[in-house]
Amino acid sequence: MATEQHMNEHIYTYGVEEEFFLADVDSGAIVTRMPQAFLHEVRRRLGDCFSSELLQSQIEMITPVCDSVEMLQSVVVGHRRTVAEIAKRHDLALVASGTHPLAEWREQNMTRKPRYQQLLSDFQIVGRRNLLCGLHVHVAPPPSEDRVDVMNRILTYTPIFLALSCSSPFWNRQGTGLMSYRQAAYDEWPRTGIPEFFAGEADYNAFVHQLVQAGVIESASFLWWAVRVSAKYPTIELRITDACTDVRDALCIANLFRCLVRAAVRNPALGRARVSTTRLLIEENRWQVKRYGTAAQFIDETGAAERTPFADRLEQLFVLIEEDVAHFACSDAVTQARTILTRGTSADLQVSEFKRARDQGATRAEACREVARWLAANSVPAHTSPSFPPEQ
Repeated sequence: MATEQHMNEHIYTYGVEEEFFLADVDSGAIVTRMPQAFLHEVRRRLGDCFSSELLQSQIEMITPVCDSVEMLQSVVVGHRRTVAEIAKRHDLALVASGTHPLAEWREQNMTRKPRYQQLLSDFQIVGRRNLLCGLHVHVAPPPSEDRVDVMNRILTYTPIFLALSCSSPFWNRQGTGLMSYRQAAYDEWPRTGIPEFFAGEADYNAFVHQLVQAGVIESASFLWWAVRVSAKYPTIELRITDACTDVRDALCIANLFRCLVRAAVRNPALGRARVSTTRLLIEENRWQVKRYGTAAQFIDETGAAERTPFADRLEQLFVLIEEDVAHFACSDAVTQARTILTRGTSADLQVSEFKRARDQGATRAEACREVARWLAANSVPAHTSPSFPPEQ
């Protein structure tokens, strides 16, 4: 068990990867070919903190390793503002959303990189349909901790983070009836969803080795579960979350996940109670969130025949990580999570915007365009506050 000194000395460095769509300012539609001048300018400004994605309509921004709430906030907000300013000079808009309401996967063009070409060769239509944007959060536990053991013990909480991030209610220019269609579409890929409970890092590594030796995957980076141990960094990586339209939602999720990892290290008994169906029940909760977002009713993962409203499950998480929130001085994350609950997720707000437009006589295509405009307007933090963007 971690000593109090050990707990307080470890920083739990963290960082995020945010995926975005690029859209035409006038039409609202996503671009199908990435302008090279835009790419060169962003790479000159952000360097290794910027990356292209499988499809040319998408980009990714990556933070450096951050050691404080303030650093992460400064970098994430700064990256969005910088890229949005560059995009504007090229008549483009930055859009943070799990899916885009005007996007059609058949119209997309692939980014010419060997890894991406191999992915499309391997996964065919599944790869071509990967018109999805997510938020990934990395947190580094103490080196002495078995990362897979910690991962096992926080699996049950992953649907909570999905619920806070839901931003993909549209697909192929129509409503899906789901709050996170991105998760439903992503299920087409192998090695996604909730992973099995591995016995520890040795067991996990043996599984990876078997797949590599069999020629199924090249490395552990081809495991795309809702949460995984990173093959590149000494971190646990949360991958279940949709891209967050409001930057404050992304920062909220990153800080709460950091707190949860620390709570699991601080309390080795956390998350050990499970039954043979626990992973399946977590999967069921993931489905409930995909469908209903923050209106989901959660099943007890240890087998009790009862359901709990998401709001209650969220409050239970806050009690669990109370000490860790105080340690990292990130109470704003708790406040923002409660704001998401009352204000609605990006998915809720997109659906409301669509309904508003339809009620005013817009066609379905016109209403989708209004949603696209709303997304572009709300994906970039305002400049009125140097420390944190105000309510938009």
